Amino acid sequence: LIVGIILVAINPYKELPIYGDAIIHAYCGQNMGDMDPHIFAVAEEAYKQMARNNRNQSIIVSGESGAGKTVSARYAMRYFATVSKSSSNVRVEDKVLASNPITEAVGNAKTTRNDNSSRFGKYTEISFDQSYQIIGANMRTYLLEKSRVVFQSENERNYHIFYQLCASAVQPEFKHLKLGRSQENNLLLI
Repeated sequence: LIVGIILVAINPYKELPIYGDAIIHAYCGQNMGDMDPHIFAVAEEAYKQMARNNRNQSIIVSGESGAGKTVSARYAMRYFATVSKSSSNVRVEDKVLASNPITEAVGNAKTTRNDNSSRFGKYTEISFDQSYQIIGANMRTYLLEKSRVVFQSENERNYHIFYQLCASAVQPEFKHLKLGRSQENNLLLI
């Protein structure tokens, strides 16, 4: 087991101009340490090691709730999609990210520290062909916080999907579910 570069990033809770395509191209092909520490530097090193050694690489994104793990993972995926020059009309990154609203609805909740906190872990595997272009991706989830279904701490909410269902109660296709407003259901037991 070889451990590579460790990057400590801090969520500024606002958009910064350091993640655009120009920055991606600035890091593309650079050696680790030639540029400032950045998620793109970590992604470039993993991409180069994969191509150079023809071995799988892993980037572990870890941190507390609200630290920006999901956003950092998206930036790494966007980096790979850009530098691999995927030939597909619809980028694989876009397809993977398009599944996020569904994944977030059934696995994210409002906490006291974050309005859209992931209450589960994600493992995203990106597949490359012999030319190191992205050809597919697979996302797995694990460790769903099941206790949240029956109990939430003060000022926290259940999973988003329950509130979305209650908000849709007036739609004809949901009438048979006999849903009410979330305040009426208390959303502790559904």
